[in-house]
Amino acid sequence: MNFKYQKLFKQEEEEGRFWPSFTDLLTTILLCFMLIFIIMMVIKSLQIEEMKKTLDQIMGVRAELVKQLRGEFSDSEYGIEVDEKTGAIIFDTEILFAYDDAELKADSFTFLDEFIPRYLDVLLESGYEDYIAEIIIEGHTDRDGDYLYNLELAQDRAYSVAAYILSEQFPYKHIQNELEQKLTVNSKSYSDFRTDESGNYSADASRRVEFKFRLKDEEILNKTRELLGE
Repeated sequence: MNFKYQKLFKQEEEEGRFWPSFTDLLTTILLCFMLIFIIMMVIKSLQIEEMKKTLDQIMGVRAELVKQLRGEFSDSEYGIEVDEKTGAIIFDTEILFAYDDAELKADSFTFLDEFIPRYLDVLLESGYEDYIAEIIIEGHTDRDGDYLYNLELAQDRAYSVAAYILSEQFPYKHIQNELEQKLTVNSKSYSDFRTDESGNYSADASRRVEFKFRLKDEEILNKTRELLGE
């Protein structure tokens, strides 16, 4: 065999040894990626399953809170309504404010001094406080005036209630620190109006203040969506 063919044979022999080694390396890398992918999917599946369990637990908490709130205020002389789905506390603004006014009435302080401790006893002192993400005071108006005017009026009313229960005049100081961590105010203007029994718009029913609570289920739902890549 002459030198030219010896060189060519040697080159082919070296290439023959190289390609199986390179193929083995690629196979090993691919298997590693597949293993990492499987591990990540298992971890994500376990996280989502844990999120679902926690979410189911929180939804059970919501149902129990609604039940307790309905029991607490079923005999209220002020005609307090408890929404059976959300647990929102609803009462006519005439208890607190004169028409088209955001300054609390003199009698409203007595009402708030009675209502607020009973309300918070359910939310914050019955083992559910860790589930409460937010307590919301929400103002609503009728359709008299334009949207922005009523937006401001409803916001001012909600703020007036919050300002009193966080003030020096409020007698239950021990709950103020907890409220400062969770309390917000909101205005819906006349966008969420109410109707009477016949389904017709009711100005009187639309003028109201609502106390709402938001549980931590929204954070868990958002986290679950992130894990699912939605």
